[in-house]
Amino acid sequence: QVQLVESGGGLVQPGGSLRLSCSASGSIFTRYNMGWYRQAPGKQRELVATITSGSIINYSDAVKGRFTISRDNAKNTVYLQMDSLKLTDTAVYYCNAVLSGLIRPVYWGQGTQVTVSS
Repeated sequence: QVQLVESGGGLVQPGGSLRLSCSASGSIFTRYNMGWYRQAPGKQRELVATITSGSIINYSDAVKGRFTISRDNAKNTVYLQMDSLKLTDTAVYYCNAVLSGLIRPVYWGQGTQVTVSS
């Protein structure tokens, strides 16, 4: 099992930046594919970005070119750098982890709120 703790959320103006962090513990971090998802009020949870154990990266079209996902295996941490934030990026952001080569179980963090507002 792996435990995930997100941090770095907050209130930011449109066009601003935030960096989210997700710290993992309890298992061998390098074996996990990691992802960021978000859920806005009244909407379903959606993919933001993923990074595999081999650092292959994928972004949703909504964030491509504005967000950057990365991982630091020495720190057991995955990051989401969010630039040029829009009002529509407002959501609770969740980190998840799944062992490479498997589709379940999927582990989730508790989420961190990102609010983009003027």
